[in-house]
Amino acid sequence: MNSTSRFSRIWEYIMVIFGATLVGLAYNIFLLPAKIAAGGVSGVSTLLYESFQWNPALVQATINIPLFLLGLWILGKDFGVKTLIGTLFVPLVIWLTQGIDINLHEPMLGAIYGGILIGVGLGIVYRGGGSTGGTAAIAQVLKKYTSLSSGFSQLIVDGIVVLAAAFILNLELALFALISIYVTSKVIDFVQLQTSPTKLVMIITEKEEEVQQIIRDEIDRGLTKVKSLGGYTNLEKTMILCVVEQSEAIYLKKILQEQEPSSFVIFLNASEILGRGFSMDKFHGTNIK
Repeated sequence: MNSTSRFSRIWEYIMVIFGATLVGLAYNIFLLPAKIAAGGVSGVSTLLYESFQWNPALVQATINIPLFLLGLWILGKDFGVKTLIGTLFVPLVIWLTQGIDINLHEPMLGAIYGGILIGVGLGIVYRGGGSTGGTAAIAQVLKKYTSLSSGFSQLIVDGIVVLAAAFILNLELALFALISIYVTSKVIDFVQLQTSPTKLVMIITEKEEEVQQIIRDEIDRGLTKVKSLGGYTNLEKTMILCVVEQSEAIYLKKILQEQEPSSFVIFLNASEILGRGFSMDKFHGTNIK
């Protein structure tokens, strides 16, 4: 294993530990004080705490053992090691921080803040290729064998716990739990996709060279050209595809409106960009061989 691969592997484990820490903090600071059973093993531990005063850290550690073995068996050794780390860190953080009280007991605020922090934590853990155990492992299994995203998979498996919360606690708290789960699922996808303020620009034009010159000279971006045929005029045109940052998109829009107002331009949100100029360095004249 070279140094780059070794650093990448270490970084993944750091992400799992950091994300699991955020999940544990979110539970103790926001969800438990507000009595929000926001799905998963944490939701089960909340219900058992409210019903029998059972220690949430102990409950989560106990339930996660067979679920960890499930993840180890289905998802592989590397995922199992990272899941074991996440599984241990969440109850550990809950146990270490159980005395924290920021005096926030409003269910709505607990649901939103808790959902955001858990979503960020789980998103970071998933980007590290791991899991925090429990139903998060089940969600990753579901994702592996279906076309569902991690966030939506988490939404499904957590919904079952909310139904139990409606009976054990009350319908109002169950509604807040649903809000928290929804927020978590959206934040997970946002973090895991590493959504950035980038735009896919589609420019349909008859002035191919002029538009190409604008993109290269004004914003220094690459492009792809696709020959197309106008559906109304039946004339041949060129569709130019270009991915730009948010600030570049604003500037490009201004330049195109001024210099090529006849071009048909579409700006689309791009969730994640891989390649030169984004996940890798740009190619310039001295780099091309």
